[in-house]
Amino acid sequence: MSLFKARDWWSTVLGEKEEFDQGCLCLADVDNSGNGQDKIIVGSFTGYLRIFSPHSVKAGDGPQAEDLLLEVHLRDPVLQVEVGKFVSGTEMLHLAVLHARKLCVYSVSGTLGNVDHGNQYQIKLMYEHHLQRTACNMTYGPFGGIKGRDLICIQSMDGMLMVFEQESYAFGRFLPGSLLPGPLAYSARTDSFITVSSCRQVESYKYQVLAFATDADKKQETEQQKLGSGKRLVVDWTLNIGEQALDICIIPFNQSASSVFVLGERNFFCLKDNGQIRFMKKLDCSPSCFLPYCSVSEGTVNTLIGNHDHMLHVYQDVTLKWATQLPHVPVAVRVGCLHDLKGVIVTLSDDGHLQCSYLGTDPSLFQAPKVESRELNYDELDVELKELQRIIKDVKSQGVWPMTEREDDLKVSAVVSSSLDSVSQATNVEVGADSVPSITVKITLQNRVVLQKVKLSLYVQPPLVSTCDQFNFDFAVPDMTSVVAFSVYLKRSYLPSELEGNVVVSYSKPTDFANQSDDDQVNVMGFRLLGGSRVTLLASRTSQRYRIQSEQFEDLWLITNELILRLQEYFEKQGIKDFACSFSGCIPLQEYFELIDHHFELRINGEKLEELLSERAVQFRAIQRRLLTRFRDKTPAPLQHLDTLLDGTYKQVMALADAVEENQDRLLQSSAGLRSATHLLILLVRLWQKLSADQTAILEAAFLPLQEDTQELGWEETVDAAIAHLLKTCLSKSSREQALNLNSQLSIPKDTSRLKKHITLLCDRLAKGGRLCLSTDAAAPQAMVMPGGCTPIPESDLDERSLEESAELFTNHKHLIAETPVPEVAALQGVLE
Repeated sequence: MSLFKARDWWSTVLGEKEEFDQGCLCLADVDNSGNGQDKIIVGSFTGYLRIFSPHSVKAGDGPQAEDLLLEVHLRDPVLQVEVGKFVSGTEMLHLAVLHARKLCVYSVSGTLGNVDHGNQYQIKLMYEHHLQRTACNMTYGPFGGIKGRDLICIQSMDGMLMVFEQESYAFGRFLPGSLLPGPLAYSARTDSFITVSSCRQVESYKYQVLAFATDADKKQETEQQKLGSGKRLVVDWTLNIGEQALDICIIPFNQSASSVFVLGERNFFCLKDNGQIRFMKKLDCSPSCFLPYCSVSEGTVNTLIGNHDHMLHVYQDVTLKWATQLPHVPVAVRVGCLHDLKGVIVTLSDDGHLQCSYLGTDPSLFQAPKVESRELNYDELDVELKELQRIIKDVKSQGVWPMTEREDDLKVSAVVSSSLDSVSQATNVEVGADSVPSITVKITLQNRVVLQKVKLSLYVQPPLVSTCDQFNFDFAVPDMTSVVAFSVYLKRSYLPSELEGNVVVSYSKPTDFANQSDDDQVNVMGFRLLGGSRVTLLASRTSQRYRIQSEQFEDLWLITNELILRLQEYFEKQGIKDFACSFSGCIPLQEYFELIDHHFELRINGEKLEELLSERAVQFRAIQRRLLTRFRDKTPAPLQHLDTLLDGTYKQVMALADAVEENQDRLLQSSAGLRSATHLLILLVRLWQKLSADQTAILEAAFLPLQEDTQELGWEETVDAAIAHLLKTCLSKSSREQALNLNSQLSIPKDTSRLKKHITLLCDRLAKGGRLCLSTDAAAPQAMVMPGGCTPIPESDLDERSLEESAELFTNHKHLIAETPVPEVAALQGVLE
């Protein structure tokens, strides 16, 4: 068993095809037993309410029947369950169950059983509230600083907070500007409700402000409010976090301080109770739930964070202390005390997998047996040692490993006739003799598998020649046999240096791959493209890393993309869902910029050649008019070498036209290479920053415009305008950058320095936590301090930062793979996680 797997203490599966969410799990002493043992309360969207008191089971045994204390069907879907002091006149704990249109409070009690069936548990409805609006979630606490009882606050789907003072309804207030409800929590120290609005900002509202504000009978302001009667609901403080929140939890350090924890889609935040950030942590995986709790170290907080990779991480502030694997994706996590076992982690998945686990390792009860001591006979050991040395020597002389014969795809055998040909096949000989003899050679080919384009080539030492030196075959089915015969004779009048000949047979298989080589380099695969370039793929023997290298940077794209597609298809067939590819090397911007410069140079050359061709065409037509005038004149005048000038101009026009056509072909080839390199660059950035499909689509739309290159509108100015738009909208750091207007007139630039600087800035801001989106609202979080201590880019970077300073971020950091790239060979290094 792996060390980093959660130790299963107790687990079960709830019902069949039931669904659960983060509010469906609660741990508390709901039956008021007083022994300090928690019970597990679980509600489902199908309306089932279950209460468990689990016991430890042996390995391989399932849950026992007595673990389930109570199971009742409430008919309505259960949105959330909480335990608190919800009944007036008593400080006993009661169970609050939130439905879509109803709030019910129950008492849970048990009766000691006198027979083997055990204790009997039942619930009793204390009171219920019918809601006028559809509920989303709820929170509870001693609102207003009351002692000995808890009040309940319910948030509706349209953003209204409804406060219930136990059996009675107190008031309701609409949150200003509410569009969609978010997570809701109550801070007892500041007597505030804290939520995250649809504007992606954390908002805090004082309970006293809510209580004294005008009653919310309807969402619009009434005429009485406009006249000034009643107080307007105002927010206490806000903090823009730039992403939607999954959950909120408030942990008190002591009576004078507390912390607000907010779990976002990519980060989790720790705020002071006045809204200031204590710290934040960028998460590597998409989170699903979390639970902060007080740490044993003073001044720190531990946080359990579950993610969609079946992992549960334990953080102490921003430091990862432990990581454990779960058999499911948790949507809710709690910590409690079950049967004197403190710190049991209880997790619930969306399909009903309920598990109680603990961290650490299981002690091993195995004890090694004692070794019997005996006296050693050194004479026998010497004899045995000499025998082993003899065996080793014999094995070395025969080869360390026995060679196993491998059946070839094609067998070739040659037979030379023992006698000369009765009729000589010699032709066109240059020997003085009247007759030159010849000898027949037969070649037999036998295939084991289907082969294509089989070609046999023959070579003999001169002055020997053969009647035929090439043969073609087609082995369409396995196990075919073909025999060819030819004759060899002496053509010239001097002796050959040797009487041996060579026969070479080349073929291709339908798979395009030869058999595995016999040497140790089985982790290397080479591809020779039809254009002549070669691409090599190397797989690491000790880690899940692949290295792809080629002489040209753009040739890496097709092989790299095909490798990722093949790996994804393979692991999908294996049923592995958490497979992911990543890129840990440096972004090869320098090689990419060289392709941009070459493409831009061809565009400039094309523009110059077309201008020169236009000038020569005008000159050619002017000379033609001059000559036509001379020829029409009744008194002919000397041509004054106009015919020579016409001929020279014509040759220049034709040469320039050929040069324009050749440059156009080279430009098309360069455009294809640049497009391949752009595809590769986008792929590397996506793997490097783990971009989503939408963000990758935005990057492709910016770097890969649909139109073809023309002299009026080309790739460089189009991409530069698109990247500049991204830098001044979703990747901007301030409103000043957003206020800058882009030039609506696109024209061919003087050089590519501005484009290369913008591409470098784009990668720089993505590395510092920027995210691509079509909305300009995403630009605000870029001004925040991102995890890892990244410093923001100065405001002048967009216009004044030099290319060399920006590109240094991507060229001067160390490779993660301890391999030295071959000089003048472009290489990519990737990691499979």
